[in-house]
This record gives sequence, C-alpha cells and structure tokens, in this order.
Amino acid sequence: MREQFQRNGITMFDDQKIVRSATISPSLTKAINESRIAIVILSKKYASSSWCLDELVEILECKKAIGQIVMTIFYGVEPSAVRKQTGEFGIAFNETCARKTDEERQKWSKALRDVGNIAGEDFLKWFEFN
Repeated sequence: MREQFQRNGITMFDDQKIVRSATISPSLTKAINESRIAIVILSKKYASSSWCLDELVEILECKKAIGQIVMTIFYGVEPSAVRKQTGEFGIAFNETCARKTDEERQKWSKALRDVGNIAGEDFLKWFEFN
C-alpha cells in the first residue's frame, strides 16, 4: 500500500516508527491533525490496543472539526462487530476496558460505533475468487 501511495504522490505517516507509551505522542497527534485523509484498518484484535483506540478518537475528532476524510478497511471483522463491540472484537475491547476508566470506555465505544458506520472495504473479499 505504501508503494502505491508514494507512486501517486501521497505521503504516508507510519505510526509503527513511534515509541509506544501510555498515551499517543504529540508527534502522532500533530500528524493526525495535519492529515487530509486517515485510513483506519480494523481487525479482530484492533480493540486490544488502547493506543489504537486513542488514535481513532483523535481521527474522528479531526473528521468532525476539520472535515478530515476517514476511510475504513475491515480486515477479518464485520462492521457490525465493531459498532456493537461483539464477538472476538468485543472480547478484545472488554479486556482493554477492564484496565481503564468508564470515561475512556464510553469515549472508545462511541468512536467504534461511529467508525463502524463509515462505509468501508472488506479486505478479505478483495481476494475472493468467483
């Protein structure tokens, strides 16, 4: 994906290069706020990371405040499982929330409902053969 973007003149910010901590870093917040487009790739284990959930909240705040375009890719997880926090996705979410405050849980749950309602692509269907 990175190569395709670069060929088309699109700069991609890779959060894998950032040192992880309890909260998202100012450099990541800055990158999210300066981006015109955010691509959120949701998997069964996405909600097992409070870091990812905090990023998602920041992305959706930018969508609301500055009209940032948010695209979703559902990788092995149904949008309804994300919206409702059910199945394996819900288990991962509940395990993450067990160590957090009710305020964080509510904030993340709303963000997941919102992102689950954004029309997206089912990555695994790209490879199905008829």
